[in-house]
Amino acid sequence: MSITPFKLVTMQGKSKILHLSWMAFFISFVVWFNHAPLMMLIKQDLGISDAEVEIILLLNVALTIPARVIIGLVVDRFGARISYSVLLAVCSVPCFMFALAEDFAQLAWSRFLLGFIGAGFVVGVRIIGDWFPSSQMGIAEGIYAGWGNFGSAAAAILLPGLALYLGPDHGWRYAIASTGILALAFSWVYYRNVENFPSELAGLKSKRASSMEVTSINDLFLYILSLLPLYGSLSLLVWKLADLDEPILAGSWPEVLHVSIWLVFLWHARQLVNTNAERLSQPIPSIHHYRYRQVVILAVAYLITFGSKLAVLSMLPMFFFKTFSVSQNISMLDAGLLASSFVMTNIVARPAGGWLSDKIGRKSSILLFTGGLAGGYLLMALISAQWSIGLAVLVTLVCALFMQAAEGAIFAFVPLVRRAITGEVAGIVGAYGNAGAIIFLILLTFLPYTGFFLLLGGCCVLLLGLIVYLEEPKNFITEILPDGSVIKIELE
Repeated sequence: MSITPFKLVTMQGKSKILHLSWMAFFISFVVWFNHAPLMMLIKQDLGISDAEVEIILLLNVALTIPARVIIGLVVDRFGARISYSVLLAVCSVPCFMFALAEDFAQLAWSRFLLGFIGAGFVVGVRIIGDWFPSSQMGIAEGIYAGWGNFGSAAAAILLPGLALYLGPDHGWRYAIASTGILALAFSWVYYRNVENFPSELAGLKSKRASSMEVTSINDLFLYILSLLPLYGSLSLLVWKLADLDEPILAGSWPEVLHVSIWLVFLWHARQLVNTNAERLSQPIPSIHHYRYRQVVILAVAYLITFGSKLAVLSMLPMFFFKTFSVSQNISMLDAGLLASSFVMTNIVARPAGGWLSDKIGRKSSILLFTGGLAGGYLLMALISAQWSIGLAVLVTLVCALFMQAAEGAIFAFVPLVRRAITGEVAGIVGAYGNAGAIIFLILLTFLPYTGFFLLLGGCCVLLLGLIVYLEEPKNFITEILPDGSVIKIELE
């Protein structure tokens, strides 16, 4: 496969695919986080409590964990074009439900369903992995994720003003509904203008399996074990929702949900065994082999990087306020503005991480950025009231740059595990990121800020030892087309 130059400022070929995909991801993030900047207006209008606001924030990320695994299977079976288009269109429905909600129960259920749109990230990882060669994949995946993630910041910047402009009484409803209309309209744009593969890879797709295929008995057991943190994080979420001052889950509901979660895990494990039993009973040609260990390492890396990012974002305003409110006389609003700089770096840092991984190698870049992140968290643990605000913000920004660069490098590696199942791999890795957010947010309730940052730094140090076992493909990878022919996909 010949490698054509990557021209960013054009709407032709693979650049068009990149731009339409990051726009779809951007819109999905606008819809996913459209409630956050409007929660004060929603709280006042519907008279919900602080505890109910916390529940809505938790429910917003709950469904994303299983959704990313499901969408990974869907995109590998049906392709990115249909998957992203249908996802945006279908998720506009709970968006409209949220805009029309009249009480807490309606807000909670619609927000829970809207968590499914967070799985859109997986779709773009797959299609960009198919359109871009390895030498350009890092920067392409970084642009896709970095510019798409900016949708949450755009929602925070634009929606409050739009809500006030549209009216003090129901402005928040119109602002929320406008994001649903945007998602519905762009679903049609994406469907009409995107192709799943470039012409030379048009036949590349996985078999219609109900779960991911592995290539050894050991990998089958490893896959089943790797699902435990995902289902475990859902159980943790159920426990947290039942342990609040005003629990949303009372009576026997927590027990019912715990049992249901682990019954689904057993069913999932059985599906894996059924899917792989026959093919593993006979020798598998070496050309089909890939190591599931690669997936596990990347998943743990994303759990620590992306998961810790969401946790830090949730606590950073309060951390700045409690640290500097007396010594530097800052307000809660000032603390929130200081903390917002943390997410703004994503638009540059994640593409930069992908670009550098193209230049120095995937494994080397992940090691570099994880090491920098470990140092950043350990420095953040030292921040005290005696520090200047400028120095504290500088340390925080450096930490954010390493973190988001690491995320870009991780997803530059994902399509190289095995190209035809990129969606499934991205689904598992992405789900681990959301599981990490739940795990770290719950750990945060038991630790002081200094201890929390030390914990995150220690996790990064442990991750360095795990990354050593990553195996980066060299020169080219091979895939089997449905007709049995072999295609070599160049990496350099």
